Amino acid sequence: MDEELFRELRHEIRSGLDVTSALENRELMKFIERTVFGRSSLQQLTALEKRTLVRRVFDSFRGLDILQPLVDNPSITEIMINSHKDIFIEENGQVSRLALQFESQTRLEDIIQMIVSGVNRVVNESSPIVDARLKDGSRVNIVLPPIALKGPTMTIRKFPESPMTMEDLVRRGALHEEAAVFLQKLVASKYNIFIGGGTGSGKTTFLNALSQYIPPDERVITIEDSAELQIVTVPNLVSLETRNANTEGRGEIAIRDLIRSSLRMRPNRIVVGEVRGSEALDMLQAMNTGHDGSLSTGHANSTRDMISRLETMVLSGADLPVAVVRQQISSAIDIFIHLSRLRDRTRRVTEISEVVGMEDGEVLLNPLYRFEETGEAAGKVIGDLQPSGNALRNQEKLRMAGMSYQPPMGVEEVKN
Repeated sequence: MDEELFRELRHEIRSGLDVTSALENRELMKFIERTVFGRSSLQQLTALEKRTLVRRVFDSFRGLDILQPLVDNPSITEIMINSHKDIFIEENGQVSRLALQFESQTRLEDIIQMIVSGVNRVVNESSPIVDARLKDGSRVNIVLPPIALKGPTMTIRKFPESPMTMEDLVRRGALHEEAAVFLQKLVASKYNIFIGGGTGSGKTTFLNALSQYIPPDERVITIEDSAELQIVTVPNLVSLETRNANTEGRGEIAIRDLIRSSLRMRPNRIVVGEVRGSEALDMLQAMNTGHDGSLSTGHANSTRDMISRLETMVLSGADLPVAVVRQQISSAIDIFIHLSRLRDRTRRVTEISEVVGMEDGEVLLNPLYRFEETGEAAGKVIGDLQPSGNALRNQEKLRMAGMSYQPPMGVEEVKN
């Protein structure tokens, strides 16, 4: 599309409206259609081209401008705006640069302000970093100058309209059915589960899938920086979201504030979307004080690394001996699940480990499943999640829930 023609047309439409914002969306769309289809200089365009032009002009007034078609495209999972001239997308696992660009930096800034104001957040030079979300639940991270040197930067992580189920993940090869059934029993039996993985490994997607195994008669409190979780199977659900400080530096509500508040809301389970800092201690204490079945995620390169990162998070907000912190972790968390994004861009569960106490001052893990790569074909990694040969040791919660444990084929059950 001719960008100069588009800008000229949009200016003409804006000039023809006294109060664009006062019109209903349907009225605005009809006004744009009359202008486009009635303009003699556009008669050479096909009906489809005119319809595309109408949609883009409408999006420039009410949508996300050039980003709207990208947000509406279900095959695009990530949109990366490095500056108003520099836009990348991830589609079907492949990252590519687009020929699109905003007409100016000011236009991109207008879109950013529209997004953050829609979720009652503020971003400016004095507070240049913010997390937000779109109306469809997509996660948005924004960084402004002077922190972002090339201009306003925005990253949009999209999520499917309907959350993926564990059956979907099994079909995609993220894990096999035996492991999925095992995890279903653990969630239903109220094991405390922590999901670790790198950026883009699918932690939130997997947490959503696991949450569908929570019994529907329980009360669940979700706590997030920006609301992303889509728990659809639990009617008694409360979703809490943090709040940034205002321009005067007041009014901030952090994750640890929400965790403490949630303890007074009679939850059966607490789901913390992601722990990044000192709130890790509050999460561990909640798990240790009767809120079994809680779930959370964190960034790490391995399960052992996740334990180290949890230690660091706790110590950043509390002056405690390392031995005490490790004891908190070992008594609070029952199961660690680690996700990885492999070199072929697929997301896999690469480890499921049980926490079985302390040994020589370290948190002791009992690996239950590990991903084993067996080769590569046509650029795709071949492999599967395989039993480690160890059985689940702590079966008390399963027994309390009236469930049985069936170890994988060839694994001898632990008698306890």
